[in-house]
Amino acid sequence: MQHTAKSISKKVMTISAVSAIAAFINLSPALAEEKAATAVEKGKAVSVDRKKGNCLACHAMDDGALPGNIGPPLVSMKLRYPDKAKLRDQIWDATKRNPNSIMPPFGRHKMLSEEEIDNITDYIYTL
Repeated sequence: MQHTAKSISKKVMTISAVSAIAAFINLSPALAEEKAATAVEKGKAVSVDRKKGNCLACHAMDDGALPGNIGPPLVSMKLRYPDKAKLRDQIWDATKRNPNSIMPPFGRHKMLSEEEIDNITDYIYTL
């Protein structure tokens, strides 16, 4: 069987493509973990930013300096909110569950972007 340079090149390209896909599949959990860590870090930054989320104005949380005590401490969040979507809903608009809540409706009033709310949710969920 005789192989031409063109057929050999195609085989090498096919093998390279398959190897690249296999490498991507093996790395994707690591990439997903890195993306999640980045989201948590971004969420923490927004939540402690006095001009953004400002969660510390009302909540004691993590290692935040000068926390408020109007809202509940943000601890054991996975136990309090087994469904992470409900935590996100609370951050998006707390008045849905409690019309008398003094927590700002960050999403409804577009005070924070959807991505910022997602990142804050990811961060708060780690507490």
